Amino acid sequence: MIETTVGDRPMSFKTHPKLFSPNRPDPGTLAMLSVANIQSDDKVLDLGCGYGLVGIYAANIVGPEQVVMTDIEPLAVALAEENARLNRAGGIRVVRGDAYEAIDDSDFTIILSNPPYHADFSVPKRMIEKGFNRLTIGGRLLMVTKRKAWYKNKLIAIFGGVRIHEINGYFVFEAQKRSGSFAKSRK
Repeated sequence: MIETTVGDRPMSFKTHPKLFSPNRPDPGTLAMLSVANIQSDDKVLDLGCGYGLVGIYAANIVGPEQVVMTDIEPLAVALAEENARLNRAGGIRVVRGDAYEAIDDSDFTIILSNPPYHADFSVPKRMIEKGFNRLTIGGRLLMVTKRKAWYKNKLIAIFGGVRIHEINGYFVFEAQKRSGSFAKSRK
């Protein structure tokens, strides 16, 4: 069990050694949340939710009905659902699927992800490319990694630009969907 405070919100999480960062909140994830600027009217997707820290944090701001969490790992989905209830955010929709495959929504204002960046780039490539069409105009995709060049180039290619926050050795990428951008015209 992890007992932590994110922002000013005390939270508790059941975890498992098979999941990412099972003993404490990941510093990269916390760096991403520190610049996410989630607003009360946002609709949030926690992409690759693990045990649910990001989505549950967002639900404390926007309400559980405005949050979707997804992960390919059945154990992660089960713990995310349990942790949502544990942290009084039981209305979050948690789905099992590979990236966006189990999600039909295309009206997110924020997609948050700490992708598996130690593997090849096929997973984050799909997350970025498919994420563009899941955002509203003005919606933002935020990703955190320890690698810079590939993510910077990919996000610029798809979104037309990217803002990079460097925090404690992590790169938090923030790309915004704008009308008339290149990727929109490729639909």
